[in-house]
Amino acid sequence: MPRLILINGAPGSGKSTLGRRLVDETRLSLLLEIDTIRGHLGRWADDPAASGAVARRIAIAAAGVHLDSGHDVVVPQFLGRVAFIEELEQAAAQHGAEFVEVALVSSAEDARRRFDARRASVDQNHADARLLQSRPGAASIETMYERMLSALSARPQVRYVRTVDGALDETFEELLRALGRS
Repeated sequence: MPRLILINGAPGSGKSTLGRRLVDETRLSLLLEIDTIRGHLGRWADDPAASGAVARRIAIAAAGVHLDSGHDVVVPQFLGRVAFIEELEQAAAQHGAEFVEVALVSSAEDARRRFDARRASVDQNHADARLLQSRPGAASIETMYERMLSALSARPQVRYVRTVDGALDETFEELLRALGRS
């Protein structure tokens, strides 16, 4: 049975890196980066809320197609609200897939430090995250982290993976254990 695996975590927590590594170990699995999809929409930054909504709809459709082909889909995405998590869960069910929800956790302070540490990154998704974070009224990284934990408190099936900066191999092994693969 294919799986739709959500890797939730604060910006800079390692979601994309761990997701890429996971996909690289699984034949024909799909890394579905919603931020990348959003970045491919013309003038997305003019209306981040609308472009984010469109990107999520595209991601749900793409996930369904890939799950129907019998292969896993990995979605590394910060989600501080339950609504899209539930949409992903429903999509998995509609396409006969298992939904697995993982949350990368450390601390709000660590989340801020990691986000700030990647300021020099040339990765387009990182640059887009900096742009969104710099907009007037944007929530702080610490607030985003706390919002994520609050949302996840209502989701008892979440599999928590503690992240340690600089310990990628160990974190990946913990992710594999959380997914029942080690």
